[in-house]
Amino acid sequence: MGVINTTPDSFSDGGSLYCDGGLALARVVDRAAQMVAGGASLLDIGGESTRPGAVPVSTEEELARVVPCIEALAGRFDVVLSVDTSCGVVMREAAAAGAGMLNDVRALRRETALQAAVELQLPVCLMHMQGDPGSMQSEPEYQDVVNDVTRYLQQRVTDCVAAGLPSELITLDPGFGFGKTLQHNLQLLRELPRLASLGHPLLVGLSRKSMIGKLIGREVDERMPASIALAVLAAERGASIIRCHDVRETVDALAMLTAVSGSKDQ
Repeated sequence: MGVINTTPDSFSDGGSLYCDGGLALARVVDRAAQMVAGGASLLDIGGESTRPGAVPVSTEEELARVVPCIEALAGRFDVVLSVDTSCGVVMREAAAAGAGMLNDVRALRRETALQAAVELQLPVCLMHMQGDPGSMQSEPEYQDVVNDVTRYLQQRVTDCVAAGLPSELITLDPGFGFGKTLQHNLQLLRELPRLASLGHPLLVGLSRKSMIGKLIGREVDERMPASIALAVLAAERGASIIRCHDVRETVDALAMLTAVSGSKDQ
C-alpha cells in the first residue's frame, strides 16, 4: 500500500504534493504512477494529518484535498484506492469518487463513520489508537500493550459486525506510533502473530516512523533502509498489507522474503 499524503503537514512528506500553495493534481498522479510502477496494489489517500500533535481539519477541507485526488486516479491505475479518513461524509464522497477501501485510524468510532461504512459495504481497516493525534504521545500507558490492543481490536470487530459490517471486509492495524512508546511498538512487532491469530488480515505501517529515529538517530529522509527492514519483519510475523512510502524498494525486499520462505501469499 503506497502512501499519498495530500496534507501540507504530514510528518514524512508534508507539502511535497503542493505547488504555489495549492495541491497539484499532476504531482499526485505522478506519485501514484511511480508507486504503481514500483508494485503497489493499493494507494492510501489521506487529507488529514494524524502525526503526533496534529490539528484537526474541517470536513470541507478534507473533502477538497481527497476527492479531487481520487477522481484523478480512479480508472487511471489498476489498483485499489483507499481513503484514510475517520469522517463518514468523506467516506461517502470518496467512495462515490472511486475509493474501494476505508482506512480509519479511529476504527469507525467517530459519529456517522460506522453507519457510513455499513452503508458502503467496502473493505475497512480498523486501527488501534490510544487517545487522539493531538495527545496520543503524551505518556501512553498500558497494562500489557499486546493484550490491550488485541482486546480493543476484537471488540471493535464485534461492534462493527453487530452494526452490519461483514467480518470478511475487516482488516486490522495495531497502530504503530499511535499512542505507543518505543518499547510498546517493539513489543507489538515481536508479538504480531498474536494479532494475526484474530483471523483478520493485518495492515502494518512502520514506514519512516519516529521509532526509527529513536533507535538509530536517522532523520525522516534517511529512514528508508530501516523502514524496509521493519516491513520484512512485519511480513514474516503475519502482516498482509504493508503501508509504505518507498514502494519499489519495499516490494523488492518482500519478493526476497517470498522467495526464501517459499510462500505465494505475500
